[in-house]
Amino acid sequence: MSKSILPYKDSSLGKKEQVTKMFDTISGNYDGLNRVISLGIDVKWRKKVVSLVAANNPNTILDIATGTGDLAILMSSTSAQKIVGLDLSVGMLNVGRNKILDKKLNHKIEMVVGDSENIPYEDNSFDAITVSFGIRNFETLEKGLGEIYRVLKPNGHLVILETSIPTKFPYKQGYFIYSKYILPLLGKLFSKDNNAYGYLSESAANFPFGEALNNILEKVSFIECKALPQTFGVATIYTATKK
Repeated sequence: MSKSILPYKDSSLGKKEQVTKMFDTISGNYDGLNRVISLGIDVKWRKKVVSLVAANNPNTILDIATGTGDLAILMSSTSAQKIVGLDLSVGMLNVGRNKILDKKLNHKIEMVVGDSENIPYEDNSFDAITVSFGIRNFETLEKGLGEIYRVLKPNGHLVILETSIPTKFPYKQGYFIYSKYILPLLGKLFSKDNNAYGYLSESAANFPFGEALNNILEKVSFIECKALPQTFGVATIYTATKK
């Protein structure tokens, strides 16, 4: 990122601790507000991620920054016998566990408290790894991607879904207005944490996307790195393989 973006600019906590605190605070209404903010399009994006992962018939999947488990739950439709959702926020994981119990998927999906930059699994543990709207919250991006590379099996696949910035008129201008003014306002109206959605907007605007992120993935040693823009470029799906 071009500069360090933090949820609480007057806090002495590091980014990792601040992000954890933020997601713990907004966990109760995170799902509902996300549907409003994205007009429900985020569900379509996640389903595209699932189809890309399913095409490789993974047996084990790790969903990093799983939050309330939306993507992990959708992954239950794949061939995977074991799905692990990893997140630092206990509040988000607890919401996710309740959703998993309601859907009777607790035999297949395990929600684990853990750090994406110090993943608590051995080398070469997972056939596929996913990250949905989470990598921009890493304290050190390359360290987190390096950890993903470590626990991914050789020839395993990484699929990332992350916000990006449209580059063409008028979508670029519309995105700027929405992310700068409307998104933080919605966050303040519906969230207990006035800083949260301002941070999410600002962090998205300053995060490398497209070829810039592919270059970082290649630096970490991933191969076959591709960027697939979604909905005029407001989000991008990235695919990469461990050689």
